Amino acid sequence: METELLKVLDESGRCLGTATREEVHRKGYWHETFHCWMTERWMDRIYLYFQLRSSCKKDYPSLLDITAAGHLLADETAEDGVREVEEELGLSIRFQELASLGTIPWTGSSGDIIDRELARVYLYHQESPISGFFLQKEEVAGMVKADLREFEELVLGERDLLHVTGFKEQEDGEKVLLEDSVDLSAFVPHTISYYLELFKQIRLNLRLC
Repeated sequence: METELLKVLDESGRCLGTATREEVHRKGYWHETFHCWMTERWMDRIYLYFQLRSSCKKDYPSLLDITAAGHLLADETAEDGVREVEEELGLSIRFQELASLGTIPWTGSSGDIIDRELARVYLYHQESPISGFFLQKEEVAGMVKADLREFEELVLGERDLLHVTGFKEQEDGEKVLLEDSVDLSAFVPHTISYYLELFKQIRLNLRLC
């Protein structure tokens, strides 16, 4: 199997060289990732989509996370990251359909993984519900959505529970309705600074008050 090389960066984004994905996570090097958040407008509300990570994932299994995301390899640019949307969700989207929300750094850890990312963050917005998901089951076990403002309140500690609705995919591919009220522990623990910048940029992009 060919070894995946990632760019090793400093905190300002300057490239220092390359390393394997395993080394990057073991030593906690800064590296580039692609994040695509999907939203829809329904009536007077904005909904944010989250993927349910597979229980087989080494890091953050069975937690809710960014709609689609992945690492950018050493020879890739952010434009190449759109492949993650098709691979994970089965949606064919052109890079030109995405709105850039800028670069948002975040750090985290899970087990022996130290994650320091400079995330190139993008928004895919629709005026109606997004459908036609065909999930990569090794990576994604389901898809849910929640009211954007209510999720922001959850992150800020202004509410304890968030209502999510969507589906979970069974082993045989059957989609089963998933509706629940979850607390913040159900989500991959991105830093609050990441979320605050994300909310700010989404509001600016969608011209929300």
